[in-house]
Amino acid sequence: MTTASRTIARILGPVCLVLAPTEWWNLEVFAAQTAPVVYLNGTLLLVAGVAIVQAHNRWRRDWTVLVTLAGWGLALAGVARMIAPAAPQVAPGPVADGVLLLILAAGAVLTFRGYQAR
Repeated sequence: MTTASRTIARILGPVCLVLAPTEWWNLEVFAAQTAPVVYLNGTLLLVAGVAIVQAHNRWRRDWTVLVTLAGWGLALAGVARMIAPAAPQVAPGPVADGVLLLILAAGAVLTFRGYQAR
């Protein structure tokens, strides 16, 4: 386990733990966003994802791969939103629930591993 893995996990884990339920509670708000807001969100996701990948592009068979996958996932989600900002956003339903549960689970693992005693 590297210092970069722990540092990013300590930031990304709690963010995911807060992000997942708050997005789930507010899905109808996100579905009603305008294209410029979606584009801006995509830009921010892309910047965050590229920053994570630059600091942590490690493909190991342990929990640290979650950090790398999160970086690539954020970057790809950002690019998708920038390419099609006027596309319909995810509406409440099983797909949104599944994605948000995945984010919540990843956040729990990252938080635990990031703050776990050495």
